[in-house]
Amino acid sequence: MSSADNARYAGRVAVVTGGASGIGAAIVRRLVAEGASVVAGDISADRLAELERELGDRCHGVAADVTSEADVERLVATAVDRFGGLHAGFNVAGGGGGGSLLEQSEEDWRRVLDLCLTGVFLSMKHEGRALREGGGGAIVNIASLNSTVPMFGGSAYCSAKAGVAMLSQCGALELAEHAIRVNTVSPGLTATPLTAALTELPGATEAYLERIPLKRVGSPEEMAAAALYLGSDDAGYVSGANLFVDGAWATSTYPDLRPFLAQLAPPAAGA
Repeated sequence: MSSADNARYAGRVAVVTGGASGIGAAIVRRLVAEGASVVAGDISADRLAELERELGDRCHGVAADVTSEADVERLVATAVDRFGGLHAGFNVAGGGGGGSLLEQSEEDWRRVLDLCLTGVFLSMKHEGRALREGGGGAIVNIASLNSTVPMFGGSAYCSAKAGVAMLSQCGALELAEHAIRVNTVSPGLTATPLTAALTELPGATEAYLERIPLKRVGSPEEMAAAALYLGSDDAGYVSGANLFVDGAWATSTYPDLRPFLAQLAPPAAGA
């Protein structure tokens, strides 16, 4: 029997940010399969509605922007009000945005940090309060291989994801007295809509696979499996960990993406 066939999350309630696509949607689907009731937050109301139709009454979508504290507070409150409490929070919402360190605008820098790091802080804050009220639980934050591995054109993203990993450790330290565990999953290259724009460029996937010892791209379902482990009682004595799910990529190095980033960059004015 696969772990997805059991009922580790039976009777439990979870919040998933970024829950309408990619890794977030895979986490929502697996949580429901393992017995949980889930409130999924995302900026796409349409995709949330599709997920509700697919998964039924134990999945409820809330249109929310994790950079808005009011939205995050409403998301968590919805889980408590609708399903009676909160047992786990999975913080997946994030996004990229590349640029040379010398050329990236302050606006782009702040946008990436707000989405990838401040959004996790706000989610942990309100999830943690609800978990404390319920007697404890688990928070799992999705960071990235880039929480420790730098890449060309990714100063803001890498810095934000490194911040997520450290924020998780701080949360593990501070929230332990409330019986709340906090851990991080750091995915390697994963087949999601967010990575498609780059990996579909000729030669880009090959450049990645040269550095990945297992020689393949990961799936959202594999990332979800790791996240659900950390959020479950199977990981009851695990807190403050950063689990790399990357095909051993962290043992290697990052490819030089500059030729591919140039293909994604908009043309200069007057070009």
